[in-house]
Amino acid sequence: MRARWRLVRRWAWTKTAVAARSADAEDAHLRESTHLTVDAATRAAEATLKAAEKENQRITVAVVDRNGNTIVTLRGDGAGPQSYASAERKAFTAVAWNAPTCELVERLEQAPNLEDIPGTLFLSGGVPVTDEGAPIAGIGVAGAPSGALDETFARAGVDALTR
Repeated sequence: MRARWRLVRRWAWTKTAVAARSADAEDAHLRESTHLTVDAATRAAEATLKAAEKENQRITVAVVDRNGNTIVTLRGDGAGPQSYASAERKAFTAVAWNAPTCELVERLEQAPNLEDIPGTLFLSGGVPVTDEGAPIAGIGVAGAPSGALDETFARAGVDALTR
């Protein structure tokens, strides 16, 4: 699956720093993280936009990395001005909690203060991208007449990564 996603592995330490440390200490001080490439994020965003266009919907799609930083945002023709920020916030929310935002909306009933966290948006339309169960990115969609449609389009982006 990694080859299909064109994921990039990045080391927290340089190879020379790793070589200088003992084998016992290496595991304790080295962390590996997985990231989507810009190419993979763009393919996911384009697949999302195409899925919406097939349904005659005008949306914006955002793909963010594990830290919530925007990798790519595509605003479809005719998408509303509010959709840009909403898509990014839905993507951030999905990756931050490693859950589709439709599930997170239900959590608000038990913890209504969650929606006060800066940068989040607890509306359907965001899905995480995972690698071995860990979140590595989020895809957020805004602009369709319902959150359910937004989420359907976001899932098309995730599906494009696994094809």
